[in-house]
Amino acid sequence: MRFGVSLPNEGDPRRLVALAVDLERAGWDGFFLWDHVQISAAMHLDVVDPWTVLGAIATVTERIVLGTMVTPVARRRPWKLAREITTLDHLSGGRVIVGVGLGWPPDDEFGAFGEATSSRRHAEMLDEALPLLDLFLRGERVDHDGEYYQVHAHLAPAAVQSPRPPIWVGTHLTNPRGIERARRWDGINPQVWPAVTPEQIASLVATLDRGPGYDVVVGIGPDAAVADLAAAGATWGIAGMLSAEETFEQVRARLLAGPPR
Repeated sequence: MRFGVSLPNEGDPRRLVALAVDLERAGWDGFFLWDHVQISAAMHLDVVDPWTVLGAIATVTERIVLGTMVTPVARRRPWKLAREITTLDHLSGGRVIVGVGLGWPPDDEFGAFGEATSSRRHAEMLDEALPLLDLFLRGERVDHDGEYYQVHAHLAPAAVQSPRPPIWVGTHLTNPRGIERARRWDGINPQVWPAVTPEQIASLVATLDRGPGYDVVVGIGPDAAVADLAAAGATWGIAGMLSAEETFEQVRARLLAGPPR
């Protein structure tokens, strides 16, 4: 089981870069940023671009895996997203994992900018976009005329990783369509709060019926039954903020103690 940290794309970007460097030294395997535009309109937070921050982190780290958790593909153009992922993969020497999902909250992240807020529409766009993203990252030509995207292009370069960076799908355990989507890609990030149980993971793994190399990602807190989760089939444990009241310095101090190996 590997261990990562996922944090909001909020605050001083230099602080996030410095934290990623410290987390690599502390033994963590991955550093992931949320991919929001506002996070919460009511809170009026200082939100930063995750891909720019991850690019800066790639140049000052050597081992830690980098990515988003999660990118709402429905508010992105797949070809533009592919350029960002590929560039980060080159900057990092092949250390990118791509977390995708529908995006939340829809009113703040979509509706505030005049975009549709329908989760069904976002799911349809995600399903149409992911095969395009797959081809772009492989460096292959894309010829596609669909409901939401029309593209005829051959982008270069391909990503460093072969055949491409892994794609993890975020979904709820109560969403059969989301689970089926995750089965088609490289990993699943079940959105379960406050914490997923080993029994839930074991049931999910049996449902997915995927072979070696497929990632099952779980959120972990200080009291997580890590050994039981790993035995049930979890391959990554992701730590982060415990509550909205927890300060950055409190989060930092807790995480610098290292992952719960």
